[in-house]
This record gives sequence, C-alpha cells and structure tokens, in this order.
Amino acid sequence: MTDTFKAILVSRDAEKKQSVDVVDLTEADLMEGDVTVAVEATTVNYKDGLAITGKAPVVRRWPLVPGIDFAGTVIESSHADWRKGDKVILNGWGVGETHHGAYAGRARVKGDWLVPLPEGMNAHDAMAVGTAGYTAMLSVMALERHGIVPDRGPVVVTGAAGGVGSVAISILSSLGYHVIASTGRNAESPYLIDLGAAEVISREELSQPAKPLAKERWAGGVDSVGSHTLANVLSMTSYGGAIAACGLAGGMDLPGSVAPFILRGVSLLGIDSVMAPKAVRLEAWRRIGADLDQKKLSTLSRTIGFDGLVAAARDIVEGKVRGRVVVDM
Repeated sequence: MTDTFKAILVSRDAEKKQSVDVVDLTEADLMEGDVTVAVEATTVNYKDGLAITGKAPVVRRWPLVPGIDFAGTVIESSHADWRKGDKVILNGWGVGETHHGAYAGRARVKGDWLVPLPEGMNAHDAMAVGTAGYTAMLSVMALERHGIVPDRGPVVVTGAAGGVGSVAISILSSLGYHVIASTGRNAESPYLIDLGAAEVISREELSQPAKPLAKERWAGGVDSVGSHTLANVLSMTSYGGAIAACGLAGGMDLPGSVAPFILRGVSLLGIDSVMAPKAVRLEAWRRIGADLDQKKLSTLSRTIGFDGLVAAARDIVEGKVRGRVVVDM
C-alpha cells in the first residue's frame, strides 16, 4: 500500500473562486525536485495567511499546497549536498507560491533551496524563527553593513508584535541597541518590553500622512508595514541613517517624499528573503544561532497542531496573531 499523508490544498474553480481543503496525498503527488523531506514543523507567516485566505495573489499555480517554511529530515536525495537523515530548513524560493509547500507531511524540493539546521536547534525552534525571523536577521545584517551600530542611536521596529517585529526586537536588543517598538496593540507592551524593547509607541504616531521631514528620532529601523508608516519612519530618521524595509502589512505604496534621502542622506534598504543567495542564508542562520536568545523563542512563539493551521492563517491576516506560530506536523 502506498503511504499517504495529510496536506492542505488550495484550489480554484472556473470562476476563480478559491477553496481550501484538507486532503490525503502520496509522494507521487509531489512536484519535481531532487530531495524529499519529511516535514516535522512549519509555521504561519503573513504571506501564508494571504495564500490561504486569497486576499492577495500569493498562490500562482493551482491546485497548490501552501506554506513557505519548513524544517525536517531528508528521507531521499539525489543531490550531492544532502543524504538521508540530514536535518534541513527551507525558506522561500517560491515554495508555497508556485511549488508545493510546507503544509503537508512530505515535501519534494531542489536541494539548492535547503540549508542545514543550525547545531543545537531542533525543527520546532527553527520554525519559531521561520521566514519572519530569518527576514528580521537579514534586516539587522543590512543595517550593520550600513554602519547602523548601537552607538549611532535608537532603532525603531514597526509591526512590533508580529513575527518579524518580535524577532527583530529580540535580536537588536541582545546586540545592545536601544529599541523603540511601534505597535497598534497597546496591550502587547509588556510582551514587547520582555523581548527587549526599551520604549513602546503607538502605531497611530506613524500612521497619518507623513511630513517631508519630521523631528529626527532614530538612526535606523526595521519596517514590516510599508505605506504611511514607512514614509513617517523615513521622515524621522536621523542624518545618514537607514531603514530596512521587509514587509507590506499596511500597504504596498510609499506615500512619502524624497526629502529624507536628499537632505538627510537617509537610505532605504530593501530586504528580500525569498531569493536571497545561499551564502547570505547560511550567514543569517548562523547569526540567528549566535545572536537570538533561544530562551526567548518560547516567549515569542506558540505551538499548534496541523488541525489549527487554517484558522491561524486567517487570524494572522486579521492582526490577531502575536509573535510566531509553530505548527508541529
């Protein structure tokens, strides 16, 4: 008998109406690739929520298993870098968008898309970090390359109670930065301070149309919101500062001015986690192992089972999720 495994399948009918179903698949249903992985843990990112709810065109091949992250064990490989039993992580590369993703008991992918599970970290911990945390680390690395070190002044983190924001606060505070956390959920202030935020400000301070230039408040920051929030953050960045932009929870537009760029020399650093080169990924995960306080993973994450995945995906789009959600498969 052929072994089957549970999967979430997103489909669309002739009228382009989307449906989400839990189905049984076999390895014969998987897509092309030279490594097959037993998925042990995955997570729920904002992009995953958009894919399952259909609120943005994340899924571009139908039907598709969503899920852009997983950690697990190699069960079959014809790729030179991987052998049966290896512990691996996948983030991005179009998985969960154009290639069957993490929300299944098995995944078949290209070996070049995988990175090794860092020493001392298990699959559950890796997905408590996930693409959100890996993106946060890419953002921190970009700020460092631009010379935004703790001595330069405070840094702001927007969308602070979300996945990217939670991990960014934890990493930045552990590196010695004075972190200002911006959130629309004031009740989460104790959580953000526990993660390492020195100050918590209301999202409303940054959500109105931005002035071309405003009072200088921070040397740098990590923004996962976009739109008016990013425009305001840029207008309040001090001379020679930089903002790492890595998300669009508030909108894809940037209704701001060139004034911060040409009058204060501010830089906008674009962060892409999906197609980042392997060398960058390896460094990011090495830094996560070194700079992220592993004790805080339990604070910034909660664990659900496969049966709770669809509901969690809907909740994250509605802004009801704090920190990270780990799915034990």
